[in-house]
Amino acid sequence: MTDETNSTEASPEANGAPASETSAAATTSGADVPPDHLAINPRSPHFDAEKLQRGIGIRFKGTVRTNVEEYSISEGWIRVQAGKTLDRKGNPLTIKLNGPVEAWYEDLGENPPVAKKD
Repeated sequence: MTDETNSTEASPEANGAPASETSAAATTSGADVPPDHLAINPRSPHFDAEKLQRGIGIRFKGTVRTNVEEYSISEGWIRVQAGKTLDRKGNPLTIKLNGPVEAWYEDLGENPPVAKKD
């Protein structure tokens, strides 16, 4: 009788939730990935200081990049500074590079969930 009690307590139905809902909730909360489009320029509509403070790693064409100004995973591009050249308003000139983009939060440690285009 002890074995039956333990197996019932371990099942998701015993907690009042169907198995499908329990596993879906765990997947959603476990998949902590950065947004599809993010920029470091505060004047950009894609700027989000809270997400940037967590630290975001970017892999572009298989290489980890640290000089990314803006990225879009779904559109497959990153924007990087073009040398030390500035425009007339003092902003860095950027170029857009196309290719596969992957992003992850660096504060999640080893093997974090990665956001990439399917």
